[in-house]
Amino acid sequence: MSEAKTSETRAAPVRTIITAQSKPALPRHIKLRHDAGRGRWLILAPERVFDPDEISVAVLKLCDGQRTVSDISGQLAKDYNAPLSEILGDVVSMLQDLSDKGVVKAA
Repeated sequence: MSEAKTSETRAAPVRTIITAQSKPALPRHIKLRHDAGRGRWLILAPERVFDPDEISVAVLKLCDGQRTVSDISGQLAKDYNAPLSEILGDVVSMLQDLSDKGVVKAA
């Protein structure tokens, strides 16, 4: 006798693509916290901890779900006196990486 196999159809996870018009924010279950004992910022996620660098922290502090990536990049370009096009590319790349890890969501 042969056993009938059931086929499961699973939808592939949808990848969020970060663009200059995206409005990134940290999901409710992700926290950006300063560890005073270690003198550094941490991203706390379920079962994971990330140790972002100083620039990443500056970007994440601006990710409020209201500002676009373009707005965030403009602010950072002004604060760091750097070319907007370079900052925008770096911010999109960083946020895309964090989005792929489930640390950032975007509307």
